[in-house]
Amino acid sequence: MNEMYIKDIKKTIESFVGIELIKNKTFFITGANGLIGSFLVDVLMYLNKEYDFNITIIANSRSEEKIKKRFSWYISDVHFRYYVGDINNKIDCDESVDYIINCASNTHPLQYSTDPIGTIMTNIEGTANVLDFASKIKAIKTIFLSSVEIYGENIYNVDKFKENEMGYIDCNTLRAGYNEAKRCGEALCQAYIEKKGIDISIVRLPRVYGPTMKMDDTKALSQFINKAIIGEDIVLKSKGEQYFSYLYVADAVLGILRCSVAGKSGEAYNLGNIKSDIKLKDLAELVAKSVGVKVIFDLPDEKENKGFSKATIARLDYSKAEKELDFKPQYSISDGVERTIKILKSEE
Repeated sequence: MNEMYIKDIKKTIESFVGIELIKNKTFFITGANGLIGSFLVDVLMYLNKEYDFNITIIANSRSEEKIKKRFSWYISDVHFRYYVGDINNKIDCDESVDYIINCASNTHPLQYSTDPIGTIMTNIEGTANVLDFASKIKAIKTIFLSSVEIYGENIYNVDKFKENEMGYIDCNTLRAGYNEAKRCGEALCQAYIEKKGIDISIVRLPRVYGPTMKMDDTKALSQFINKAIIGEDIVLKSKGEQYFSYLYVADAVLGILRCSVAGKSGEAYNLGNIKSDIKLKDLAELVAKSVGVKVIFDLPDEKENKGFSKATIARLDYSKAEKELDFKPQYSISDGVERTIKILKSEE
C-alpha cells in the first residue's frame, strides 16, 4: 500500500473515539469495492494487522473477480471473507454479523441517466433486502448511507441544511430517481425500526472523494482529479457557481464508524467539514493549480446533463454529528485533493 494512504488509515484509527467497541466484531459491508466501502475494509483489516482487533470482514460485491482483485492481499487472511451477490436479491448469508454498513448504490451522474431503474431499485428493494438480513441475523447496528441529494433544491434560503430541512425535488424527472430513492430508503429504515425492532442509523454524506474512487466516476470532482493526474486541463461543465460540501473518504469512514458505535436508532446524521465547503469553480481552480494546468469551460451534452444535479447550494450542517457522535473531520479540501492526486499518481 502507498505510504500516504497508510497514514490516512492510521489517522482515521487515531481519531476514532470508542474504537475498542468494535473489537472482536463482524462487519458485513455492501458495495465493498466502492469508494467508501474499500477504504472501510482497509481500515478494519489494518486494525487486525497492527492492533490485533480480531475483526471479521464480510465484503459484499456483485463481482467475485473485482473483489478478488481489489482485496487480493486479504484473500487468504482468516479475518476476511467475501459474499458475492446483488443486494437486489435476497441476501443468503448464514454468517453471524454484528454491524452492517450498506454502501451499495449507483453514486455518479452518468449512472443516474444510463441506469435509472438500477439506481432506484438498489436504494429501495436492495435496502429492504439488507434490512431483512439485519433482522434475520439480529445485527447490533445497521448503517444506511444516504446523501446530501435528499435535500434537493435549497428553498429555505439557509446557508446549510440541518437534518430536518428538506428542500424541493421535482420527482417527475429522470435525475430525481437517485434523490427520491435515497429518501425512500430512509423511510424504509423507519418502517423496519418500527415493525422489526432493529437498530438502524442513517448517515447523510456530502460529495465524497478520495484515492479509492473509480477512474470512470463521472462526478465533477472525480473528473477534475482524473484530468489532473494525466496533466490535462480541467473541464468545467457549468459556470461553477454551485456551492457544495465535500468530504475526504477518510473523514467519511471515520463518521460512519462513529455512527456505528454511537448513533441513535432512527436518527439521521449529516457529515461534513467547514474547511471543505467550496464553489465548484474554486474547486476546479484548486485542482488545476495543484498540477499546473488550466480550467476550461465546456457545456455538457444531453446525456450528461440528464444526470447532473440541479441544486446550486448543497452545504450540510454537521453540528449534530459533532455533538452526538463526537465527529471531528481531519482533512480540509486542499489537503484531501492534494493527497488524492499524489496517491493516485503513485499508483499509476
